Amino acid sequence: MYSFTYHRPGSVMEALECYRSADDGLYMAGGQTLIPTLKQRLAAPSDLIDLGAIAELTGVDVAPDRVSIGAFTRHSTVAAHPDIRRVLPVLADLAAQIGDAQVRNMGTMGGSVANSDPAADYPAALVGLGATVHTSSRRIAADEFFQDLFETALTPGELILRIDFPVPRRAAYRKFPNPASRYAIAGVLVAEFDDAVRVGITGAGPCAFRGSALEEALRRRLDPASIDGVEVPDAGFNSDLHASAEYRAQLVRVMARRAVADLLSRGS
Repeated sequence: MYSFTYHRPGSVMEALECYRSADDGLYMAGGQTLIPTLKQRLAAPSDLIDLGAIAELTGVDVAPDRVSIGAFTRHSTVAAHPDIRRVLPVLADLAAQIGDAQVRNMGTMGGSVANSDPAADYPAALVGLGATVHTSSRRIAADEFFQDLFETALTPGELILRIDFPVPRRAAYRKFPNPASRYAIAGVLVAEFDDAVRVGITGAGPCAFRGSALEEALRRRLDPASIDGVEVPDAGFNSDLHASAEYRAQLVRVMARRAVADLLSRGS
């Protein structure tokens, strides 16, 4: 690990000022990706800005049609929060599947989303539910947020404050997890709204994306069988020792089918 100057600001404004005054600053949320990266000397920031003391970045606000979650809210809080479980249970269920207990107790929603790991779970929820990312300078629709491998629409120094999730009529998330890390080799969230069906996919490509062909088929008939005839092209999909691109494409169909079956089991 290279040396750096450590900061622990107490407010968003102080954090932004720390970043502006640094030669090469980095924000740290839960540190589940950043700390191993620093230990392996794959990053060498001049300043590390720890967001853990900023109270305004934590918390959950639940309304009948919207769930708003502070960027520094831990995965374990999302998984266990009674109001999230009541109003948006798919998000709590998804959070409960992230990593292991240590990761869930330390990792944060904003850190995961800002990192845009291709196999992270939250990105499927943002895309599948049509969430809005509120930052220190603007609002970004989830459809525009994830851009490529570890790449988002965030500009240097821009800080995620909270994420707002619309509440669907019903939704379900299924993933095929890596047996060691629990990362999604392929994960699919299907959400039914009054006027649309949205499908968010993670694990398959360089970043999370919408399954437009699956959405079209499910809009015509919301049934697992509707997925059988949908082609999921594997061009550009991830291919590694865990799964080929072709296998990931098949997993997307299987996970989507299972998610729809789960969704239908929850009634209308």
